[in-house]
Amino acid sequence: MTILLHLSSIFLLLLLQIPKSAYANIEGDALYALRRSVKDPNNVLQSWDPTLVDPCTWFHVTCDSENRVTRLDLGNAKLSGNLVPELGKLQRLEYLEVYMNNFVGTIPSEIGRLKNLISLDLFHNNLTGFIPPSLSKLSNIRFMRLNGNKLTGRIPRGLTKLHNLKILDVSNNDLCGTFPTWGSFSKLTEESFMNNPRLEGPELMGSVGYDDRDGN
Repeated sequence: MTILLHLSSIFLLLLLQIPKSAYANIEGDALYALRRSVKDPNNVLQSWDPTLVDPCTWFHVTCDSENRVTRLDLGNAKLSGNLVPELGKLQRLEYLEVYMNNFVGTIPSEIGRLKNLISLDLFHNNLTGFIPPSLSKLSNIRFMRLNGNKLTGRIPRGLTKLHNLKILDVSNNDLCGTFPTWGSFSKLTEESFMNNPRLEGPELMGSVGYDDRDGN
């Protein structure tokens, strides 16, 4: 038992001594995975050089004092392709701004790992599939704009527990069912949900049970 405690202490000490460059490499690799997955006709991502020690010198990337990525600004950049699950490795990311591009495919569930995320702006792309229930883990989120895509399925009820949520916009998609009116949703207007032809209207709390695991 004493040996196990000693080994655990050594392991914890090693974790605390992980150099900043290790995190930088992980985050640089994650961003470069995004670069590889998209088409970039205007060379917006030209400075994203994987041979550099960290991505903090790359354009459209903002870091904190510890060289951890906190912001990704790629709005209206004429990018096309898929968002990648590696984005979930940007643990200190606060702003994910990839609006007004031509991203396709689904919203990676791994985005739900970004516990520091304040703003998630994916609006005006061509994203499909359902809204990942994992987004209900974004406890610091204030702004979630998913409007102007081709999202389907029901709205995850877990999103009502996001107490910091100020703005939610899922309008102009193809969502179905009803939308909740309690929790953080009690402050929202119907404009947040408009232009979803299969969305039937507000739901009274407790009136219908849903299983959000598959988004249907």
